[in-house]
Amino acid sequence: MKNLVQKWTSVSLIIRILIFLIIGATLGMLAPGASALSIFGSVFVGALKAVAPLLVFVLVIAALSRANVGIGGRFKTVIILYMMSTFLAALAAVVMSFIFKVTMTLPGAEGIETAPPSGIAEVLTNLLSNMVTNPIASIANANYIGILFWAVLLGLALRMFARPETIQVFADIADAVSTCVRWIIQFAPFGIMGLVFDAVSTSGLAIFKEYGKLLAVLVGCMLIIALIIDPLIAFFFLKRNPYPLVFKCLKESGLTAFFTRSSAANIPVNMDLCKRLGLEEDFYTVSIPLGATINMDGAAITITIMSLATAYTMGIQVDFPTAVLLSILATLGACGASGVAGGSLLLIPMACSLFGISNDIAMQAVAVGFIIGVVQDSLETAINSAGDVMFAATAEFHDRMKRGEKVEFFEK
Repeated sequence: MKNLVQKWTSVSLIIRILIFLIIGATLGMLAPGASALSIFGSVFVGALKAVAPLLVFVLVIAALSRANVGIGGRFKTVIILYMMSTFLAALAAVVMSFIFKVTMTLPGAEGIETAPPSGIAEVLTNLLSNMVTNPIASIANANYIGILFWAVLLGLALRMFARPETIQVFADIADAVSTCVRWIIQFAPFGIMGLVFDAVSTSGLAIFKEYGKLLAVLVGCMLIIALIIDPLIAFFFLKRNPYPLVFKCLKESGLTAFFTRSSAANIPVNMDLCKRLGLEEDFYTVSIPLGATINMDGAAITITIMSLATAYTMGIQVDFPTAVLLSILATLGACGASGVAGGSLLLIPMACSLFGISNDIAMQAVAVGFIIGVVQDSLETAINSAGDVMFAATAEFHDRMKRGEKVEFFEK
């Protein structure tokens, strides 16, 4: 058994994932009735989602309790990067929507029971309420805003008052939970096989027919952000060619996020990538969970394009100043989007309310979002998650360069 495990782990995780991805897609086309295969995807994503809240909680506490005081500037930089990227994503979505005015057939939204926010005030209220939710309840319900809030408070308090032995206990717990996550990640190929099988056997390529133009605008805008806008932001801060970093993040973080469709579930993958990039653990154990909460380029794009498409469908003329206001609204809303599959779609009615569109009509747009979500939500999560690592690395590399240090990633 030990030899078998060693052989399994000796093969690159990316290669294993690609092999099982092909197997899952093939079985989805040839044997769509073999629904039992879907259980592999459900178990894998379920395991990641179960451990991710606890991982974030203990890692942030451990990181802050022993943090080096010299990394405070990095947190300021990475927050600026996250928010700038999300706003530019929303603005790019406005421009794309003005160039390609997409309308859509709005079916009924039967069977989708949701309670979307009614406005930005409610989003902000919910955000503040989630911050002060009971920490145990926050972990149980994967409320990452609450998890981050209490973990930051406890980490800072431990740093001020705890003895070194107590801080070491939290560090050991964080290491143990991280080890559990690494064990789970080794089963990623089987999980992705189940997820791909489920997607192909259920939807096939039919989603490209009726909603092809809408998907093309969404996907095109997301690719522009991932391959042009975000690299330009990184270049502005680093004054180096950012594409080696961009492609590494897309390959090693974006690929797994594409199939798990959850920024929260992909946090352990991003942590491991940051470690291999040589980032300081005290920094990335806080910045990565933070990015999974507020770095939401894909969500901002989805909210903006879907709400403008709904407005065009209803015959509403939208001027550019109003669209810019929509970008700001989408940026703030995206930061409060749930880090699970389809989380951004529930914020479409909030954005539609800016144009006076009724909740009933807006919910029909949400229904369309669920139909195309196999592609839209997967790509959205991929660029969100890859951006978390890229901007965390950008912030740290920028700080090191300012102090005259060499950055090994660019020296190789």
